[in-house]
Amino acid sequence: MQGIEKFKLQLDIHVRWGDMDALQHVNNTVFLKWNEDARIHFFYKVLDKLENNDIAPILARQDCKYIYPVAFPDTVKVGVRASEILADRVILETKMWSHNNDRLVALVHSTIMPYNVAKRKKADMPQQWKDAFKS
Repeated sequence: MQGIEKFKLQLDIHVRWGDMDALQHVNNTVFLKWNEDARIHFFYKVLDKLENNDIAPILARQDCKYIYPVAFPDTVKVGVRASEILADRVILETKMWSHNNDRLVALVHSTIMPYNVAKRKKADMPQQWKDAFKS
């Protein structure tokens, strides 16, 4: 798991028997669920530093590159970090490693947009978010 130390959030996820499909490896959609779990944990870690609750992060896009199959039993180490901070969005990079195979198994890029909940529209990236993502 070379490079995991560069990720702001690190999370272990245990592979469940039911995560596998008929081909006896973890179904592609499960990787996206793991990404969602890690992303939410990442925001809990970052958002506790943020004061503006009117602005919430929403998922605008995600791309997953499946690199190597995973099967039960295994534990997947998931790392999340902000790889790019723009005026109106942040790009999160998520990497997933298999403990059993000691290798990278998936790479996900998620585009997160700040959303004004009260006005129901896209918002500019709050400075507090930029600062929190960088720290």
